[in-house]
Amino acid sequence: MKRRIRTYFEKAHVLEVDTPFLSPYAVSDPQIESLEISQSAVSSEPLYLHTSPEFFMKRLLAADFPDIYSICRVFRDGESGRLHQPEFTMVEWYRLGMELGDIVNDTIGVIEAALDRSIDADQVEYRDAFLSVCGVDPLDADVDTLAEEAGADEELRNAVGDERDDWLDLLLATKVTPTFATDRLTVLRHYPASQAALARLCPADHRVADRFEVFLGPVELANGYVELTDAREQARRIDADNAARRRRGRPVRPVDELLIQAMEAGLPECAGVALGLERLQMLWHKADDIGNVITFAFRETT
Repeated sequence: MKRRIRTYFEKAHVLEVDTPFLSPYAVSDPQIESLEISQSAVSSEPLYLHTSPEFFMKRLLAADFPDIYSICRVFRDGESGRLHQPEFTMVEWYRLGMELGDIVNDTIGVIEAALDRSIDADQVEYRDAFLSVCGVDPLDADVDTLAEEAGADEELRNAVGDERDDWLDLLLATKVTPTFATDRLTVLRHYPASQAALARLCPADHRVADRFEVFLGPVELANGYVELTDAREQARRIDADNAARRRRGRPVRPVDELLIQAMEAGLPECAGVALGLERLQMLWHKADDIGNVITFAFRETT
């Protein structure tokens, strides 16, 4: 599968790059937790295993690299189960000058190359999917409306809290994605702007972002977007992410000032995608547990 993906990118003249796994910075996204090395002989500050090569790859793009991709191991804390491992293989790539439709088609091409077959894909707007399945508008429904649609009792209400995006994620996972076809891909496009930590807002409607995810049935395979290139706006979003972390009682992450500086120097117009390789391998083997396609799968010890 890696060989087929590399062949696809070689034919498209996309350069393979390597980036560090270890960094003094961590992603601020409230939905992603980094594995932290709190003490070491090489740093007086915590170090983090990367959750994605994105920040380093964007610094390469700002230094005039061409289209690039990476196949690497990434690490995420708190992710272990039938569809998750704390260590897994990510294919991440960036294409210069691509708009949303272009990068969606490119992603389908990569998936087809990896699976060695053509596969049909439906493209659905995020808002339309919620209106069709839940009957609520995800762009303006308040927390009470979303909680009611989720059938929340007091225990669930307390567990999820008062963040709209957490309720949207719950409804997406429990009601919307289970309706997706299992014999073809579903591309869910234009997520709410509040869920666009690193994505450009849609030029035609700033309520949504030029972000998409690719599913087969309810299983997410890839997440991509047209990239935000405005350094000042990126810094504001990172601050907003860390504020959300404080509200949720989660650790605040150090800001990657080198990324901001690279964006200030000039991140070119581009689009990027992250794709989980083991989930594609689950499809290849018709496996229902990610541990069945990993030779040395991590098992929780507590």
